[in-house]
Amino acid sequence: MEIRDLLIIGGGVAGLSAGIYAARGKADVLLVEKGSPGSQAATTDSIENYPGFPDGVDGPGLIEKMKRQAMRFGLRILTDTVKSVDLRDRVFVAELNDRCIAARSVIVATGANPRKLGVKGENTLAGVSYCATCDGALFEGAKVAVVGGGDAAVEEALYLTRFASKVYIIHRRDTLRAAAVISKRALENGRIEIVWNTVVKEIEGKEVVDGLVVQNVATGMISKIAVEGLFIYVGTVPNSEVVKRLVNVNDQGYIITDEDMRTSIPGIFAAGDVRRKSLRQVVTAASDGAVAAVSAEKYLMALTPG
Repeated sequence: MEIRDLLIIGGGVAGLSAGIYAARGKADVLLVEKGSPGSQAATTDSIENYPGFPDGVDGPGLIEKMKRQAMRFGLRILTDTVKSVDLRDRVFVAELNDRCIAARSVIVATGANPRKLGVKGENTLAGVSYCATCDGALFEGAKVAVVGGGDAAVEEALYLTRFASKVYIIHRRDTLRAAAVISKRALENGRIEIVWNTVVKEIEGKEVVDGLVVQNVATGMISKIAVEGLFIYVGTVPNSEVVKRLVNVNDQGYIITDEDMRTSIPGIFAAGDVRRKSLRQVVTAASDGAVAAVSAEKYLMALTPG
């Protein structure tokens, strides 16, 4: 079996950033992504806080540029799913759908998936979404709700006003957690109504969403909101299963690394949203990927001194 220098698992911002640095450094590197490269950034309509873009940049456009840049340096991208990674005689062997790939080092950049509410109707009704950019156009002229109060929730609520006649932001607290500039836009937008101190208890409908049962956490009062779509932004769950048996993770499943993206197993590095960190943004994912690639290069050099 051919042994590569580096295997990158995940084609989001962190993975592509690592690919750019590793390929530019002439490493024998392969990136495996289970779908189209980009992960969550590729579904974000507008990224306003990525340096160098004073008017913002669309997520898909940014990902496409990163992909082209990485491939220009020689990065090979394979569309497949990594099921597991094992360590055999100081070589990492990744099991894919129909093949195995061996590498001397691995960067895990598998990101995180949207966290679910865990309420009745969430998994059975059409009209429940975790991606406004993907599904927003389906709700032209409709009333929809967004659950959450962070940057992602408020940004996507603003995006949905392009299509929906009314957007409710349902937030369990009495202030938004989103950045001040984004929160101000939402508060001043005539199509947005914020439902404070409230949680969703149930999603109603026969086959598609037609309403929400909500509860005010301060008063305990139960009420209903008539909507045709629900967009959920209440955090993420890390996609760390592929190496969870090998490396140390915290109670939430995020991979524990040091500042050089090194995990508890020499030769395995983690970058982006899958690792334990205080800030999960496009800019930090790009930084993580670069650091991980440089750390992997140093690790590989130490394996073959001289």
